[in-house]
Amino acid sequence: MLSEIKYDDKGLVPAIVQDADTGEILMLAYMNETSLKKSVETGYTYFWSRSRQKYWKKGESSGHVQEIKEILVDCDADTILVKAIQHGPGACHTGFRSCFYRNIDGLEVSKKAFSEEDVYDKK
Repeated sequence: MLSEIKYDDKGLVPAIVQDADTGEILMLAYMNETSLKKSVETGYTYFWSRSRQKYWKKGESSGHVQEIKEILVDCDADTILVKAIQHGPGACHTGFRSCFYRNIDGLEVSKKAFSEEDVYDKK
């Protein structure tokens, strides 16, 4: 199935990460062929950072890694769904469990799970 993935013109495919137990959507990031293969090989999520132009393992700074339980591919083979166990209190670098913590009006609909200042040493 890996050979059937349809990457965009930049060689990327969107990867949605979902909590394997609760179904909560934790984040969306991008994978390229190398990061997807590394994720499959290691059992932990790896992505391609579009802003930093480099590979990264989710949790490499915070320790909040994502242990993969299953990887699904959509019907068009152009989006990945990763069902994972989120180790640590959250997936979002802003301190929330999920990156989807605001509604369309900008109101926070969940509480912070950790202090990003403490985790990422942003003091």
